[in-house]
Amino acid sequence: MSEATSEQQAEQRHQIESTISRLFAPEDAGLQGALQAARDAGLPEIQINPIQGKLLQVLATACQARKILEIGSLAGYSGIWLARALPTDGHLITLEINPEHAEVVRASFANAGVGDRTEVRVGAALDLLPTLTTEGPFDLIFIDADKASYPQYLDWAIKLSRAGSIIIADNCVRDGVAFQQTATMDADTIGLVQYNQLTREDPRLTTIVLANDNDYTDGLNIAVVKAH
Repeated sequence: MSEATSEQQAEQRHQIESTISRLFAPEDAGLQGALQAARDAGLPEIQINPIQGKLLQVLATACQARKILEIGSLAGYSGIWLARALPTDGHLITLEINPEHAEVVRASFANAGVGDRTEVRVGAALDLLPTLTTEGPFDLIFIDADKASYPQYLDWAIKLSRAGSIIIADNCVRDGVAFQQTATMDADTIGLVQYNQLTREDPRLTTIVLANDNDYTDGLNIAVVKAH
């Protein structure tokens, strides 16, 4: 394959993704405001893309979610997509370790019109998760926090779920290296490898990984709880 052909294919994939985003996952002022708030606060621009956001919303709608748990808030972008799938009496709890970032998230939720059905809890997720046992089960759980702790987050996600709940984790492809552990891996990548293996082998889960950006370097691990 020539370099020109490779570049043309990459551009074609980018155009297709842009078209899908524009037609099926357009960002309104609330979503764009969350992105701007993240930039203004100096947060890294590592949020999910619009297609992934809409996929989260579709999955939340498919399981008729009334209770959603998000582990890792960033600036609230993914939380807005998820909260918009909730009924008016639904509730999303998002866990954020940084108090200053939590204020950004709350403001973004209010600006996007979902402040009435969202709640930001501040602290380390592994400290907060045990406090949620009386508030579950959650219909959908989205994990997008420190990768080294993903296996522990999965354990809690299953405990806080029900049969039919959907557990989704971001960044589970990592350029294709998140599937087999090697001696030179850092702790974050090891966490992703272990998470993928656990979800693949756990008999309580039905799981698929989707590489869903235009160059297939990253994606989502999506698991449905079959039994609790």
